[in-house]
Amino acid sequence: MGWTRLYALIVKELLAVLRDPKGRAILIGPPIVQLLVFSYAATLEVRNVDVMVLNRDSGHWSQELIERIDGSPTFRNIAFAASQAQVQVAIDNQTVIAAVEIGPDFSRNIEAGSPADLQVVLDGRRSNASQIVAGYLSQIGAALAAETPVGKRAGTEFVSTVPRNWFNPNLTYQWFMVPNLIASIALLIGLIVTALSIARERELGTFDQLMVSPLRLHEILIGKLIPPMMIGLFHITVYILAAVFLFEVPLRGSLFLLYGSAIFYLGSVAGLGLFISALSMTQQQAILGAFLFMVPAMLLSGFATPIENMPAWLQPITLINPLRYFLVIVKGVFLKDIPLSEVANQTIPLALIATVTLSAAAWLFRRRLE
Repeated sequence: MGWTRLYALIVKELLAVLRDPKGRAILIGPPIVQLLVFSYAATLEVRNVDVMVLNRDSGHWSQELIERIDGSPTFRNIAFAASQAQVQVAIDNQTVIAAVEIGPDFSRNIEAGSPADLQVVLDGRRSNASQIVAGYLSQIGAALAAETPVGKRAGTEFVSTVPRNWFNPNLTYQWFMVPNLIASIALLIGLIVTALSIARERELGTFDQLMVSPLRLHEILIGKLIPPMMIGLFHITVYILAAVFLFEVPLRGSLFLLYGSAIFYLGSVAGLGLFISALSMTQQQAILGAFLFMVPAMLLSGFATPIENMPAWLQPITLINPLRYFLVIVKGVFLKDIPLSEVANQTIPLALIATVTLSAAAWLFRRRLE
């Protein structure tokens, strides 16, 4: 590989993006504004929630409570745990968003008219959703209390729900939103910068010169790939600094794992951008193509709507969305010390997406050469 030629192409690409003052403003200004606006303004909706029940009581009222949770339209599936360890694993792996722990004296206390507490363990990484779920479970507990014999006589609600929020104890909404924005805004910038790359060459008439230059096909691809990844890593670094120092989001995991997976994530994004750019004849077509992919990618990533809320036929489509996987990594690194094995499980699909999209872009380039 001609490192001098490749270096010259990378410098050329960076200068093409950064030479124009308006271009520099677009790369820096809007992402920062989006980070601030979405961190404070975005909201979520909760439906089709999976919960877990740890029932240490064998009485009638605990079964009645479980049946009421099962009958609520808010909750989709109920998993039953045999120990606190199973609850912890389910919350850690985001299998459920909440776990209801029923104490051994629950039914006895209700019959005696004594206070009967429920503990609800919540996944604080999804602060807005978990808070709403806690409200639903509190309503179910209150309705149950009102219909007990003592509740009917006294007219009091003596079943109280005690929520505990793991990973985000204070339910700070920025702890959920800012890590999501790190991934989604990097997708926005990386996709647009890459998608404009080859289309810009065609409009300026330099694409043919590039094709007849001493650069080989793989050198052209690498030269087009590295600058957007460098810009993406710069943005991710800025967002991490803002998350830690501006929004005070805890960084509990490994930055090494985050940046390692970010390289594959940006590679998959750049691969998609190059594929779109290779299909486009003008920069306008490239921008439209980028937004045509970007809007569904945002909606199908789990950013705004949980994937489990989507129709069953739509959920498999999310498997080809790189944003879906990197969201899990970013939130895991920030809000919990996500293990290497889980990072690898989410990074492997990113590597596959990058391989497929870059291969498709190379095939389109080769057709142009022929």
